[in-house]
Amino acid sequence: MLSRAAAIRRGAAVAFSTVSEKAETGLYGFDVLRTAKGFRRFVDDAIERSDELVAHVAGLPSPPEIVRAMDEISNTVCSVIDSAELCRNTHPDREFVEEADKASMRIYEHLQYLNTNTTLYNSILKAEGESFLLTEEARRAATTLRIDFEKGGIHLPEDKLERVNQLNLEIAQLGRKFSENVMNKPGFVDVYPASRVPRNLRHHFKSVYRFNSGSFEKQSNQFSTAKQKGLRIVTDSENLSSALRCISDEEVRKQVYIVGNSEPRENIGVLNELIDARDELAKIMGCKSYAEFAIRPNMAASADVVMSFLGDLSNIVRHKADEEFKAIQDFKRRICCEKSADLEPWDEDFFIGMMKSSLNNLDASIITKYFPLSQCLKGLNVLVESLFGATFHQIPMRDGESWHPDVIKLSLCHPDEQGDLGFMYLDLYSRKGKYPGCAHFAVQGGRRSSDSKYQLPIIALVCNFSNSSGITARLNHGDVETLFHEFGHALHSLLSRTEYQHFSGTRVALDVAEIPSNIFECYAWDYRVLKTFALDETTGDAIPEKLVKALNASRNMFPATELQRQIFYSIMDLTLFGEQASKPMDTISTVADLRRKHTSWKCAAGTHWHTRFNHLINYGAGYYSYLYARCFATTIWQEICQEDPLSRSAGSAIRDKFLRYGGSKDPSSLLKDFAGDAIIRNSGGGIIPDISSLCKEIGL
Repeated sequence: MLSRAAAIRRGAAVAFSTVSEKAETGLYGFDVLRTAKGFRRFVDDAIERSDELVAHVAGLPSPPEIVRAMDEISNTVCSVIDSAELCRNTHPDREFVEEADKASMRIYEHLQYLNTNTTLYNSILKAEGESFLLTEEARRAATTLRIDFEKGGIHLPEDKLERVNQLNLEIAQLGRKFSENVMNKPGFVDVYPASRVPRNLRHHFKSVYRFNSGSFEKQSNQFSTAKQKGLRIVTDSENLSSALRCISDEEVRKQVYIVGNSEPRENIGVLNELIDARDELAKIMGCKSYAEFAIRPNMAASADVVMSFLGDLSNIVRHKADEEFKAIQDFKRRICCEKSADLEPWDEDFFIGMMKSSLNNLDASIITKYFPLSQCLKGLNVLVESLFGATFHQIPMRDGESWHPDVIKLSLCHPDEQGDLGFMYLDLYSRKGKYPGCAHFAVQGGRRSSDSKYQLPIIALVCNFSNSSGITARLNHGDVETLFHEFGHALHSLLSRTEYQHFSGTRVALDVAEIPSNIFECYAWDYRVLKTFALDETTGDAIPEKLVKALNASRNMFPATELQRQIFYSIMDLTLFGEQASKPMDTISTVADLRRKHTSWKCAAGTHWHTRFNHLINYGAGYYSYLYARCFATTIWQEICQEDPLSRSAGSAIRDKFLRYGGSKDPSSLLKDFAGDAIIRNSGGGIIPDISSLCKEIGL
């Protein structure tokens, strides 16, 4: 029998044509990373090269040369940062992870030195002051670089600048500690007997045993004991979600929910330290809160604009969300034959899932047979071929390039464009020690490296799909949506063609970073798209339109509840990093109060799910951008894509009016050119999305 890794490679070969390439190299194609200790040399080389470029900039070359050299410094440093980040989150070899961790901290310290280098700052001021000598993109690069320097405090007195450097380092370390705790300390619940867990879930969990005291046996003059089998449910995000969705035993769900939302306890203190450090940083920078500091460079422009937008949306959705809550509560009471049964936090996923399945006649085993992994990968090819005329080809990796046998590498090509457009690694399966969610990681940004040469983007698309089904790996429809979401980020990186890597792909204003991923989520729900690749693995028949309609009906059953949750997350994020009334903030009671105010659901006493919410680290005071992106993407889908989603005209609009530019154009101008002036609205000195398309979609 084929190993699972071999099966994945075979499935990929079916989905993509292959191109031969074989020679020894290091991790991600960097020769220096042939061993874990190569990360030390990688950092040394980056520091040496950036120092050479600093010396070049000190000679005050022409403004275009200054901007180009500064971008090369950014490219050199980002190559190390991005490679170390991917390695830390995915590499199975502990030595590689530890060396990447050290490299990450070393290069971050060097980045702090660069960000406070007055020679570089004065040079970029010179380039910006002589902007008439620059192209439009170079002018934007100069301005963006100057703002980045000032966000690092370079314009401050020396004592304050030193404190800013200390705080930035402390914030980075706290963020890493928070994420490591989430990964390494998920908590667990032992369930006895094992029969309390559905049979189809048991293989996900480790067996445990205990001895129960029995009756006294007179003949042997001893107590007899019986060995009882149970299951240990490790409450990481994937297991927690499965258990809450599928286990009918309410007491087990309650235990799993409470433990899963009460770990890691260490992050209560870590988060308090992070809030204090970010708050102090913001105040030194002249802002009233970290939220104000973080949002100021974005389209929204201020935390007050965002909070007003979220508050209005919360009020708009409340009535419909309360109606949905009552419908779920009534359903529970009918099912449990208890007229006064309350709806508890651990009931939400279970009863919503039951209602969706029963009312829409959805059977997970039937749905998944249309989404074997190889067919879903073909679906990615269908998208790029139909929309952009491009094709993915699988490339056999060179020795040393990959970090796990499951990983495959693809090149994106276009027949009318010479050579490759970029490269993408796929690392799709869950495994111990791997980043627990799904994400797009940059390895190398695209940029113009000379008049005749373009540095191609390299990215990794990382998911955590269950590998329990082995060779015949199948995805549920939620996994397909996730895959398409991350693929949207991947296309943003692969299809942008910016002069500077500082603007490559997803290096954009936070308000617009999630737009491509949200657009491509819409593709995962459209029958015209799904029928091109979602084929029964036995008969080859396309997924029935009736089934896709049922999936959409299920999706549309509780839209206000889901929107309300996202509003709550966004308000919580803004509040935690907003103005601090007292220190330390009691984050547990603050989050509980916000949940009661902005959702229809109770809060389980003592739980603190936010201490495993990694977005507080990566998107601190920026989670609202998911809602911004959803509003923008819904408008774009309805106005540009919905009529004929796989048309070349829709693809040309997506690529030529949006993806191509990365962060090189003003985001509000980019959106208006893409979808018309009505997509955005001015509010209180900032910009908010028009919500009419979103309201139409969810029936508000």
